[in-house]
Amino acid sequence: MKKYDLVVIGSGPGGYVCAIRASQLGMKTAIIEKYNSLGGTCLNVGCIPSKSLLDSSHHYEEAIKNFDAHGIELSGDIKVNLKKMIIRKNSVVEQTVKGVNFLMNKNKIDVFNGVGSFVDQNKVKIKNQKSEEIIESKNIVIATGSKPANLPFIKIDKERIITSTEALSLKEIPKKMTIIGGGVIGLELGQVYGRLGTEVSVIEYFDSIIPNMDKSLGRELMKVLKKQNIKFYLSHKVEKVERINNTIKITAKDDDGSDVKFESDYCLVSVGRKPYTEGLNLNELEIKTSDTGQIIVNENLQTSKSNIYAIGDVIRGSMLAHKAEEEGIFVAEKIANQKPHLNYNLIPNVIYTWPEVASVGKTQLELENEGIEIKIGQFPMRALGRARASMDVDGFVKILADKNTDEVLGVHMIGARVADLIAEAVTAMEFRASAEDISRMSHSHPTYAEAIKEAALAATENRPIHI
Repeated sequence: MKKYDLVVIGSGPGGYVCAIRASQLGMKTAIIEKYNSLGGTCLNVGCIPSKSLLDSSHHYEEAIKNFDAHGIELSGDIKVNLKKMIIRKNSVVEQTVKGVNFLMNKNKIDVFNGVGSFVDQNKVKIKNQKSEEIIESKNIVIATGSKPANLPFIKIDKERIITSTEALSLKEIPKKMTIIGGGVIGLELGQVYGRLGTEVSVIEYFDSIIPNMDKSLGRELMKVLKKQNIKFYLSHKVEKVERINNTIKITAKDDDGSDVKFESDYCLVSVGRKPYTEGLNLNELEIKTSDTGQIIVNENLQTSKSNIYAIGDVIRGSMLAHKAEEEGIFVAEKIANQKPHLNYNLIPNVIYTWPEVASVGKTQLELENEGIEIKIGQFPMRALGRARASMDVDGFVKILADKNTDEVLGVHMIGARVADLIAEAVTAMEFRASAEDISRMSHSHPTYAEAIKEAALAATENRPIHI
């Protein structure tokens, strides 16, 4: 029987990063993956392929809408070759997965393909179609991720009623697509197909899209997406979804209780994700889970068995790849008796639509509910020379600071490249910066980042320079 210091079940961003860090710290490490491809949901059917399609569709939209204004004249019709777009996406995924394979080899991490399940507190059985074996480890990390959630009355056929997985590999551009759920996944994929010519409708149960982020971001993003011909139906509760031949018929109730009917050739069910723990045999070890299926862990990410840890989508908190990565590193360093640092309040949230949306820290509503007096500084992207030069003028940066101490408590932004800009806010808040600290830092001109400085000026003494 092979013996290890650490075995990780699941090779997504949390799992493979945890394995690498453990190996760096001198542990004999193994990783178990049920599929033939490493990288988990993020690399194979999530973050990476969706960003590939977002970039491809963005290039197409720029060509048909903005090239002429830039003085670029194209002869003939501009056409979408969806098959080629999907091939490029698959190539990006393949290259990224090969990168993870390289890292496993480089760090001398043993990779097992098969379904991992607990035999006892220190043993894991690995079963695939060809063989079955048991390995032993001092410590085990559960990093099995999540899968798309569904509503109990919807039958997903993976042909016309689909999840995000199928939406990444369609063989045709839908004429009409109805998206159930106005969160990150639905909006990103909705924008992909909306750019390619699909008539997109989004049905959202809550009264705003991206409901877990600052309300101002949802309002601004919806305003922009409406200009891109995406239709929104907020405060609508879906009650029935049925397929008749190649037509999907959906019935929802609005906030008045009236029936609203939708018809489309595709329906994307995007109502979130749920922890994936099937086959782990958790009950045998009496490892506790919550009502929503999340594995319950303590502040050190230990389960009810102290040598078994859980990270990423299977535990509490946001289902974000970079959250899982930080937790993976945290666990590896804890096992090595180091003193790692993990601040959940400073894990940024990003949506990769265009304009992009990003935030870190508390929302305005959260701070108001906590009774904290705040100052708000906001600056529009359209006031930046860089934004006008690139024709990306939608959006703003909003900084929330403590009224008494000036400490930055939340930063919320929407605009071009804010997925990258949010790192400045994370850095500032990690070091307990004040709005004045940010306002006194030099920012390159012309850049989108100047909006952060201007918003900080607005929060400090209400004295932005360029508005």
